[in-house]
Amino acid sequence: MKTPDLSTFSTLANGALFLGALACLAGILPAGLALAFGAAIALSVGNPHEDASRRWAPTLLAWSVAGMGAGMDLAVVGRVGFRGIGVTAFSITVVLALGLLLGRLFGVKRDVSLLVTVGTAVCGGSAIAALSPAIRARAEDTSTALATVFVLNGIALFVFPWMGHHFGLGQSEFGLWSALAIHDTSSVAGATLAYGTKAFEIGTTVKLARALWIVPLTLALPRIFRPAEGAGSGNAKRPWFILWFLATAGATTLIPALRPAGHWVALGAQRALILTLFLIGANLSWKALKSVGGRPFLLGVALWAAVATGTLATVLLGWAVL
Repeated sequence: MKTPDLSTFSTLANGALFLGALACLAGILPAGLALAFGAAIALSVGNPHEDASRRWAPTLLAWSVAGMGAGMDLAVVGRVGFRGIGVTAFSITVVLALGLLLGRLFGVKRDVSLLVTVGTAVCGGSAIAALSPAIRARAEDTSTALATVFVLNGIALFVFPWMGHHFGLGQSEFGLWSALAIHDTSSVAGATLAYGTKAFEIGTTVKLARALWIVPLTLALPRIFRPAEGAGSGNAKRPWFILWFLATAGATTLIPALRPAGHWVALGAQRALILTLFLIGANLSWKALKSVGGRPFLLGVALWAAVATGTLATVLLGWAVL
């Protein structure tokens, strides 16, 4: 039996990537399946455009988030964001302390532990990408933290909506819980989008308000945690896409004539978000999965389980409300 050559795999991959992207933009694939389909392509026949998709995924996410603001009321965004400040500040503080403690108990390298913890506490891959150059983390440590968060994000897209229905969470409750317990903005948006419009609006708004904490953390943590021996170099990244989200929400709120167009922009942004999740999945590789390692992954799971359970309890008990 003849073994398929590389060109055959490349052709299959190109065809699958094209069909997957088309299905995302047409609204055929839901968020969770888009991520899973992208990962399945990458892990089976490979992604011949990995560099391009890796480069475009964060850019497309930023555009998607900004576009989704066009379908939201700025007054609601401001109210939800303001009310969530206390819950966000408290939860971030608790998660940072718990994550660093668990990292020591599990014997995880300091930078990996710090990156996984900040990714869990704030906003996943965006926080890791911002903090990594600020603390001059090694490339392999950054990859380990990103891969850990990626796997947990994928699980969240399927598990959280099911758990929300199981515990009878309303859309407001589910949106808040998702924003507090799911790592990445993209996965929060994907999970809440599957749950309902109001859950999506609240989850996305609270998560974006939470992402603003990237700025003070990338300024403060490098002063507390000095670069390890053999550290890399770079400058911290800032979540500027949040300002564009507020700008588009403000434009359609303050100028009523823009609201019909804003509705279509928001709809297009939702499709672009699903495409983003597809590209994120397509960036997965066996090398990245192998780089996770047992201890960092155990840290990520333990910390995430504690955060998800604790925040769910506070929501169910009515301690965390908007």
